[in-house]
Amino acid sequence: MSVVSKGLEGIVAAETRLGEVKGAEGVLFYCGYDINELVKLTYEEVVYLLYYNKLPNQTELDKLTTALRAERELPQGVIDYLKAAPKDAKPIDVMRTAVSMLGSYDLKRHDIDVSENLATAIRLTSQIGVIAAYFHRSRQGLELPAVRKDLSEAAHFLYLMNGEVPSKEAERTLDIAYILHAEHGFNASTFTARVVASTLSDMYSAISAAIGALKGPLHGGANEGVIHMLQEIGSLEAVDAWVADALAQKKKIMGIGHRVYKVLDPRAPHLREMAIKLTEQLGEAKWIQMSERIAQIMREQKGLNANVDFYSATVYYSLDIPTDLFTPIFAIARMSGWTAHVLEQWSENRLFRPLSEYVGKPYGQKVVPIEQR
Repeated sequence: MSVVSKGLEGIVAAETRLGEVKGAEGVLFYCGYDINELVKLTYEEVVYLLYYNKLPNQTELDKLTTALRAERELPQGVIDYLKAAPKDAKPIDVMRTAVSMLGSYDLKRHDIDVSENLATAIRLTSQIGVIAAYFHRSRQGLELPAVRKDLSEAAHFLYLMNGEVPSKEAERTLDIAYILHAEHGFNASTFTARVVASTLSDMYSAISAAIGALKGPLHGGANEGVIHMLQEIGSLEAVDAWVADALAQKKKIMGIGHRVYKVLDPRAPHLREMAIKLTEQLGEAKWIQMSERIAQIMREQKGLNANVDFYSATVYYSLDIPTDLFTPIFAIARMSGWTAHVLEQWSENRLFRPLSEYVGKPYGQKVVPIEQR
């Protein structure tokens, strides 16, 4: 007998070795490693773990790092597009289109060659940050710095954004944010990528679709909503009244609650700690103070906890990253997870084709001639 589950809640669609989200316990694993262990690593080590199902030794890490850094150059046609795209376009839209364009420059048979698919995954993980930074520079009328091969993924993105090598503190902060966002089971964007991949379409199509899914405010777009919310509230003193009014109107409080986690999102404490440290350094404590008060109210009144978006917004804002780049940064971090899932999908592929339950008009409707309708 068929089971109807809106949003596929509770339905197991496939097996995966990559990520495990234990919502009732508030635990997240990548390839068997607790997220609290993984934040001790670098993002590049986590990328290796997702692709190869083991942590690298130094030689293996150096090889992957070299491969990532070697693939940062974008085709000139993609650079021309980033320069020509409307300056007021949403960066996530430009990113989606640029990734799709990259597929036009890669004509190899990815559907039959495992090594080529892995090379494409590495290339996308390397290039996605360059796309975001170059568009941001271009819309400001600034020159595009040449890519470098001596910086980590996090440091390189900040370098391209600002034209200068970031501090070790800023690099490590973004590096940890990348780790925390790299993988999260069959979330909407990852599942979208796997559905497209299951048709044996190419990786660029699967990732373009994933970016489209991530854009939504119920998924990756939520972190932008957090800052907009804080800016609307304006001050710590206004928090209580604003939240009370929002709850009375049944408005969604951005960054609070999670579809899977029934307790605290295990990623949130790490981002909270970084947000507190950054705001202390910048002398702009009101954002984290407002966030903490909102989290307290929602926990006490609704039994809901802050999720990863709630504090990542403050972290990115404190790094002087424009709000409309928050979701693209999510995509940069998640690229390794998305591509790892596409590779896994292809390793033992089965086309996704769920059933649906018809609830329309009774069967047997008769067509009435148009002049009688």
